[in-house]
Amino acid sequence: MNKAAIWKNVKEWIYILFGFVVVTGFLYQPFKIPSGSMIPTLLIGDFLIVNKHCYGYSNDSFRISTFTFPLPKIKERLFAKALPQRGEVVVFRNEKDEDNNYIKRIIGIPGDKIEVKDGVVHINEVPVELKEDGEFSNLENDEYVIYKRYIETLPNGYSHVIIKRFAFGEGHLDNVGPFVVPAGHYFMMGDNRDNSKDSRVMEAVGYIPLERIMGRAEGLFFSSSCSLFQVFDWPFSMRFERFFTAIV
Repeated sequence: MNKAAIWKNVKEWIYILFGFVVVTGFLYQPFKIPSGSMIPTLLIGDFLIVNKHCYGYSNDSFRISTFTFPLPKIKERLFAKALPQRGEVVVFRNEKDEDNNYIKRIIGIPGDKIEVKDGVVHINEVPVELKEDGEFSNLENDEYVIYKRYIETLPNGYSHVIIKRFAFGEGHLDNVGPFVVPAGHYFMMGDNRDNSKDSRVMEAVGYIPLERIMGRAEGLFFSSSCSLFQVFDWPFSMRFERFFTAIV
């Protein structure tokens, strides 16, 4: 292979890499779900797309996996189109756990008073609406665990599914607060209410500053119940019904 051909191949790879950095840094970025804190909305092994431009850009927007581009400090979000709203599922950096990206649902916005009483979220002293929605079965340690499903409706009308393994009031985070969300911060919770380390745990997560939010989770494009290294299990592990579905 002559020098011209080698240089052509190198340039093609440079263009591909540049395109990947631009898309994942500025527009949309794929993420894999590693834990069960957002079950049943998100399952372990789901791959999703995060919209990185909907809230504008902060320094933490320019983060790929655990690498953040070393840019000058951005004081205010650039090109912000909207602010995060209750009910939206977002990816963010946790100041108390810098090495990992977190994904949770926004429950409280700046100024909200959040309190959990017997497992029911109260926002500004008003309990959210809950409606029973059957059961959810989840395989854990080779055994199926049955959860109760509920539809939770937030004050802005946003409805989503949550699950409870224990009866209301018996979960270890079923009675916490009150918390008053500071200006410029958000209160996050997982949909798997009895198995989520979130803003209810102040020493581990707490309130999340706006600049730490990387983007909004939009939809799933792939889902598998096995590791990428378990090649021979791929044909039997695909959750095709979850491919190309919206996150609500």
